[in-house]
Amino acid sequence: MRMLHRLSRRSVIAAALWALLCGALTATPPAVAASPAAAASPTVTVPPAGSHGFPFLAAAEDLGSFGYTENEYFVSGTATSYAKSGLWTSDGRWKVRASGTAAYKSRLLVRRPADPARFNGTVVVEWLNVSGQFDLSPDYWFQRDELLREGYAWVGVSAQAVGVNGGLGEIKGLKGWDPARYGSLVHPGDAFAYDIFSQAGQALRTPVGADPLGGLPVRTLLADGESQSAGFMTTYVNAVQPVSQVYDGFMVHSNSAIASPISGVLADTLLMPNPSRIRTDLPVPTFVVLTETDVPGAATARQPDTGRVVHWELAGTAHGDQWAFDLGDATVQKSAGSAAPSPDCAAGSAPFNDGPGHWAMNAALRHLATWARGGARPPSGQPLSTVLRDPATGLATGGVRLPDVTVPTRTLTGSRDTTGSGVFCGLYGARDPWNGDADVWDRHDDGDPSDPNYPATSEPVLARLYPSHADYVNKVRNAAQTSVNAGYLLPEDATTIIAAAQDSAIGS
Repeated sequence: MRMLHRLSRRSVIAAALWALLCGALTATPPAVAASPAAAASPTVTVPPAGSHGFPFLAAAEDLGSFGYTENEYFVSGTATSYAKSGLWTSDGRWKVRASGTAAYKSRLLVRRPADPARFNGTVVVEWLNVSGQFDLSPDYWFQRDELLREGYAWVGVSAQAVGVNGGLGEIKGLKGWDPARYGSLVHPGDAFAYDIFSQAGQALRTPVGADPLGGLPVRTLLADGESQSAGFMTTYVNAVQPVSQVYDGFMVHSNSAIASPISGVLADTLLMPNPSRIRTDLPVPTFVVLTETDVPGAATARQPDTGRVVHWELAGTAHGDQWAFDLGDATVQKSAGSAAPSPDCAAGSAPFNDGPGHWAMNAALRHLATWARGGARPPSGQPLSTVLRDPATGLATGGVRLPDVTVPTRTLTGSRDTTGSGVFCGLYGARDPWNGDADVWDRHDDGDPSDPNYPATSEPVLARLYPSHADYVNKVRNAAQTSVNAGYLLPEDATTIIAAAQDSAIGS
């Protein structure tokens, strides 16, 4: 499925051209307001059943088996757009002024524990991704296991215009997918997306009308955005959170070095600070997590960790991967059937990365929830190098390294040969199972088969690495415990990883 597109790593101009292609430009705000103010509480209503009888992006899994319910709500009111106030620099300490107001009506997709006693008090509010020209929930898929087992509430917000009104994709937005259900929605453009997202959070704290959380008491409200949404999240943290003060913490997953423009007009990315770092003076924390795919385009925005900003760069991971693809594909197929697009990878190309991204995101979410409640800051991660790769395995060096990387059985990369493929294919990385043969997939990752950084030797032979099954399982167990002790892996996930090693035939 076409998902998780982010600003081009090669050129800011390319990002602006992509924005123009996607029709992401928005009009000048219709009215002028005097000054920014804290987020308003919108009116919350229940949508009609519509022609499908369920919301777009409804979970593919049986949420009832996890003790969860899923409901959808509309939020409506008057949103404010913002403009820069003063000079914006790379430190992220950006000031804004109110630029305009417009009426809006958008939607919240809510998954919460059916039993109030299971609710852990934390709500994760995801800025739904619209790179594929319709709503997607990549971080719900990456973090699903942690969300459902620990009793979080999750809320997806249709913050951007394309998700509501439709764009160039096969699914013409919410309004086109089900006019009977969504025909009354109104989105005035992405200049208003930031305040719509603020008001969505406010609706969860102080609902006016229907209560999206069914009376669950909110202890911690976390904002979350992946890929394109992470670019908007970066700008939200730096420019809007100081005004709205709605959220208690932020997850910025797979952003690039340049944040999204406050105008909502992606061509204005050319006018954004390059790089755009996270401001360090907020009283609430921000957790930035980058995959191996993201690091080349985000490295110029690296900054030291502080008491309020922490970064992880994940070795052996991809911007989108097999885990997220499988969950996302099932979800979109449920809503759109055969209309669900694909990443357009060329026939015979490498299988998707199936690395440890979701394990790391589970740990990151738990850390952020604890941190936002005044608990310990997450551990810092080491910088990742995608250029200096291990000559024996082809794996990236440095970064946060989970058992898939420290006890490897395949080469996992965040990039791939995209010859003959569509624009989204490269975001899914690649895996190369080891059979003792010369490498097939990873040799051309950087487009230069003569690259001296890529090993010219044959790939490892598993039987030599792990002479017995017990040897392999013990190495996985030790690596998992090391990752747990370092704070990069949750104990529950370590148990799952060890069980998978025990069930495997490696070393047999």
